[in-house]
This record gives sequence, structure tokens and C-alpha cells, in this order.
Amino acid sequence: MCGIAGFIDSSSQTGNEQLQSTVSRMTDMLYSRGPDHGDFWVDEQTGLALGHRRLSIIDLSPEGNQPMHSKSGRYVLVFNGEIYNYLSLRSELELAGIVFKGSSDTEVMIESIEMWGINRALTKFTGMFAFALWDRKERLLYLARDRMGEKPLYYGWAGKTFLFGSELKALKSHPAFEWNVNRDALPLYLRYNCIPAPFSIYENIFKVMPATYLVINPAKSSHVSDPIKYWSAEKAADNGFRYPIHCSEEEAVSKLDQVLRTAVKQQMVSDVPLGAFLSGGIDSSMIVALMQSESSRPIKTFTIGFHQTEYNEAGYAKEVASHLETDHTELYVTEQQAMEVIPKLPSIYDEPFSDSSQIPTFLVSQLARQHVTVSLSGDGGDELFAGYNRHLWGEKIWNNIHHLPKSIRHMAAVPLNKISPQKLENSRFLPSKYKNRFLGEYLHKFGDILKADSVEEMYLSLTSHWKNPQLVVKDRILLEPFLNHSSAIFPSATEMMMYMDMSQYLPDDILVKVDRASMSVSLETRAPFLDHNVVEFSWRIPLSMKLKGNQSKWLMRQLLYTHVPKELIERPKHGFGVPIGHWLRGPLKEWAEELLAEKRLLTEGYFQPAPIRQKWEEHLTGKSNWHHQLWDILMFQSWLENEKRSWE
Repeated sequence: MCGIAGFIDSSSQTGNEQLQSTVSRMTDMLYSRGPDHGDFWVDEQTGLALGHRRLSIIDLSPEGNQPMHSKSGRYVLVFNGEIYNYLSLRSELELAGIVFKGSSDTEVMIESIEMWGINRALTKFTGMFAFALWDRKERLLYLARDRMGEKPLYYGWAGKTFLFGSELKALKSHPAFEWNVNRDALPLYLRYNCIPAPFSIYENIFKVMPATYLVINPAKSSHVSDPIKYWSAEKAADNGFRYPIHCSEEEAVSKLDQVLRTAVKQQMVSDVPLGAFLSGGIDSSMIVALMQSESSRPIKTFTIGFHQTEYNEAGYAKEVASHLETDHTELYVTEQQAMEVIPKLPSIYDEPFSDSSQIPTFLVSQLARQHVTVSLSGDGGDELFAGYNRHLWGEKIWNNIHHLPKSIRHMAAVPLNKISPQKLENSRFLPSKYKNRFLGEYLHKFGDILKADSVEEMYLSLTSHWKNPQLVVKDRILLEPFLNHSSAIFPSATEMMMYMDMSQYLPDDILVKVDRASMSVSLETRAPFLDHNVVEFSWRIPLSMKLKGNQSKWLMRQLLYTHVPKELIERPKHGFGVPIGHWLRGPLKEWAEELLAEKRLLTEGYFQPAPIRQKWEEHLTGKSNWHHQLWDILMFQSWLENEKRSWE
């Protein structure tokens, strides 16, 4: 795991020394991604600079340092990530006569490209990666990103200079960078609580899309090709529907064990200490169980606990860890410790990002880094195996209500959306068995479903924070929802929602959250569920084996029960959160009030104050719970405040 950065300066006046100093400054901003080594390579004739920061994981010797040159001298590579099948690729290359100097996956990667060309090599790689490759013969630069979007890669222009890097902070350190906020991205941010690829918060700066690569030609004013796909999530889903697995449930469990175990074994290869995040939920417990079954020593596992019972899963994780006999570490954090993370968020995430589970994700990463350099996670399990409530209930509810007249559904939605979650939770008339922190939120979501006019609109309402962001963002209209799929291929609404979660919510929210939080403390995270072989296998499993009765992730549960007693797993889904709503009414109230002040919002000119102030006042009084929407605005405001300090 590392950080990369670079640029092409098309002016003919940039000398070698200036190229070196500029790219060195860019990579210095990525120090936490790679504290073990840093270096660069420049081509003065082209105005090209490639920079790298290394977090040593495989082959800790200098032979694994980058930028790395292919044996022929044709290619120069800077690479962030891991190629998990590098040993089998190495054997294949050795049979073809390649002699390796070291034992790193980077060397295997560059020699694979030399042997097979970039497109074929990419199809052979199993892993997570973002890289920049300079072809000295053809004088072309390639930027590529892994299939599922685990590793980030930004690119764009500052005047006539082409920039790229793992994080925006590297691009911003280039002297030509232009600090112009991309107002067109703001409605998308308010809807999704993140800025989806290919957009970024800055004008003229973009994200490389997952499973694609770009070709940049400096001879044509750094012309950038359209994204070239080497793998397609949509095709993986379509092939799964066309060629489903025909076997018994017992055989399906065995097949799942085989493909997931292979991914776990490959991702356990490391020359540095390795462990895993463990929440006690199905996904992380599954990964840890397979890790422990493949290890002769106790696996190191890590959990964050909270003193508020409704947000604490540490007890469940401890029971799972005890049963699996892992080397378990848990840390209970106070409200104050959690809130101390908030001022760090703008610099960690570089652009507005408002999934509040970013806070515990940072804390568990910080805890794990004290003991290991690599940690495996269960990310992707929900998206691939139907783990969200919308997968379980969304289509069933839609099928029961969509035939009702639109006017009746809209009328029924009004009282549901007006219910105060806080008053509902505190009501003495509501039986205690129905009281939980999600009840009000569930009722509001049901009200949103009632107002939907299609399955796509239902999904959008369930996953959107601000339902009408065009009413909040000044001078920008969200013309259409950012739904990127061909709905005709999906046999059911549930599978359409699963695909949307996998192709958008996962890379743009979940993986951003984990990557930035973990890399800010120099921790590499790996997600076995996101091995493309597991992804392709998951789409071949019939939906009837993922959802059975009223149970989600049914097939995965059957495999997990062979490792962990059922009673340790079966409980309501908790989520990984913090009490943001409570904090905003208490210890964060003064901070939030300052950022949400009407005069400030008017002066800055990005948002209409009225709808924001209305939600803020309703939240403070307990009339409604608007913590998701308010956190969106607060994270933008906090980011903007951090930006202003950089501009000055």
C-alpha cells in the first residue's frame, strides 16, 4: 500500500531540478500512505514527473522500491495496492524466461505488462491497485484503477499542467493547482453524502473510474483518452443471471467456502504483521473465521467499543473472538475521544465526505495500527450477498403498494414523515419491544417509499440524504439522479438495488471511508469479498439462496455456522455508527451553530440558508431527526473552513 503522484508540464521551461522539487513536494503530502520510502523519476524532455511513497508490505528490501523500471527499460511504474496472485503470475513469467531481482509484487506487475501488454495484464491481475505507467517507447502515460475501486486515483488539469495522484492533497500542493469548487458536484454530494466518481469537489479534477484505464499523450497537449474498460461489473452481473449455479444448497455452501477461502489465503500473504477488523457481525466474523482456520497462530483482531449500549457491538465481537480463539484487542472510547476525530476529517478525506461512520472507522484503524500493518475487513459482504434492509424488504413493500393510487400513497406518507423519532423513542405508549434508535428512521423511509413512482425512484429515495438538493444548492439544478446501470438486465428490483450498491455506494462511500481512514495512520486494509472471483461467483448464486424467508445473506450464514455458533451471530443489524444526532443537540451544538449561521451561509454563497436553518431548528427541538442531512452540510462547511486556511 502506497501513495503515488505526478504530473506532465507541457511548458518547455521547466527544468529537471524544478520537476524533481515539485513532485517531491507532492509525494511529501502522501507521507502517511507510505512512510517507509520515497523517491521520484523525471523525464525532462517530456516534462513528466512520477513520485512514490512506500508502505513496505511485500519484499521489505530496496528491490521493492519505486519508481520501478522494467528489465528492458521500456516502462516506469508507480503503484499503490497489492497484487494478490503475484506468486502464480511470477511462476508463469519465470517459465517464459524472466529472471527477477527481488520478490515484490510490483516487479511482477511491471514485467507482466512488459510481457502481455497493459490490457491483458490488467485482466490477469487479482488485487487492489491504482498505478501510473510511463511507456518510454511510445511516450504514453497510463493511469489505471482496480476493478472494484478499492484504491483511489485522481487526475485533471491545472492550466496546461496535467496532474494525478492518490489523494487530492498531492494535487493541491502543485504550484499551478486552481482552487475552484465544482458547484455541479454539490447536489450529488448532498444526495449521496459523498462525491461519486468520476466527479471531484474541484473543477477540472476527476476520479479514474473503477475497472478502467486512461491513456495520456503528452505530444497532443496531454490529451486524455476516454476510459477504457478491462472488466465490467454490469457484465459480471449479467453473466451471473445467464449462467447461474445449478446445485444443491449444501454444494453452494461448499463452493462459497472454496472461492472465499482462496481469496482470504491470498490476502493473508504479508511480510509484516497482519490482523483483521472484527465487529461481531456476519461479514467480519466470516473473514476472521476463515483466516483463523488457515492460520497456525491466533489471528490478531480489533474492535472499537462505545459506552452507549445502542451503538456498542464490542461485546458481540468479543464473544466471536473468544470462540475462534483469536488474539483480540478492544478499546472502549469516550464521546470526547470520538469527537476529537472530527477536526481531523477535512484533512483525512480531502473533499466533503459525510458518512459519519468515518469516525469509528478511523478509531479502529488507529487501534489496529498499534499492533499490525495490514488488516483484513468484511467490506463488500452486504452488497454481494444481500445484506441491507432494502434488499430484504424493499421489493416486497413495493409490490404491495405500487398498485395503490398515487394520491393515496402520497397522502399516507405525510403523517409518517412528520413523526418525531425522538418523541417516538421516548413515548410511554409505545411497547418497549418496538423501541429502538432506528424506528423513526424506518418510518420515514417507509413514507419515502410510499411517495415513489418507480423502483428506481424508491431506491433513490432510500439512499438519498437530501431528497431535493437543487433546493439547497445555490444556482445549480440536479437534472437527473446519478443512476448508472441498464435496468433491463436485472431479473428483480432487489438485484438492481444490489448492483447499485455494489457499483456506486461501495466504491464511492464505503471504500473511500476505509481507504482514507486507514491510510491516514499508515495501515493497509484488504477486503477478500472484493476479489473479482468472489464478485463474479456471487452473481451466479440465485437470489433465493441469498434471501430466504425473512433472512438476509442466507448462504453466507450457512457457511459461517460451520465456524461460529448460530446464537453468536443471530441478532438485529447494528451498523457502525456514532450518536451524531445526540451530539448535535449537546456537545457539538455550539460548533454546528457557528458553521450553520445564516449570515455565514449567505456570505459563502454555496447553499440556501432557509432549508438548512429549518432542519437545524427542527433537529434541536426534537421535532425531527435530521442528523444525516445536517452532517452533510457540516462536513462541507468544515472542509471549506480548512480550505480557506490553505488559500490564505
